[in-house]
Amino acid sequence: MEEERQWILEVLAGNKKAYAHIINKYKNPLFATILRMTRNPQDAQDLVQEAFIKVYHQLNKYSGNGPFSSWMYRVAINHCMDEFRKKRYKMKQVQVDDDMVQDHHHPEVIFLKKEKNRLLEKLLLTLPEEERMILLLRYVNELSYSEISGIIDLPLSDVRNKLHRAKKKLRNTAEREGGYFHELSNGR
Repeated sequence: MEEERQWILEVLAGNKKAYAHIINKYKNPLFATILRMTRNPQDAQDLVQEAFIKVYHQLNKYSGNGPFSSWMYRVAINHCMDEFRKKRYKMKQVQVDDDMVQDHHHPEVIFLKKEKNRLLEKLLLTLPEEERMILLLRYVNELSYSEISGIIDLPLSDVRNKLHRAKKKLRNTAEREGGYFHELSNGR
């Protein structure tokens, strides 16, 4: 946290190279979040780059109150939502190429992991966009309820309710469809 503040101060003082530290720290988690929103790797990459540019230009607006990561995610997700509205963005299916998987385990293990991820992505697509985003921010990015509340500009109680509803919907869908996610239907 203190290291981030130092990087921010350096960038604001004119050291543009210090911004590379911020990018390196957040590029992978931000890409993962946006990829799950867009379901298209190229679009996600473009949106991440645009989001980092937007964060850079708005860095002087970061007040230092609260974690920088929450502020940065809010700027990035708001940018994505604006782009979705402008382009009337339609979700696209991600095709996972076998070459993208760099796992040196047994082929059957790789297959099972890919199948489980595919089914989980399919389950997530059954949720409304806002609920899906809340789930991703909570469990993929490991943000607190209050951080999520600030990012998507919803009261804390609404975040908790939507997260609860989203998990319940996933459990119900898993129960109906069975497969790998039968443990969801058992309330785990």
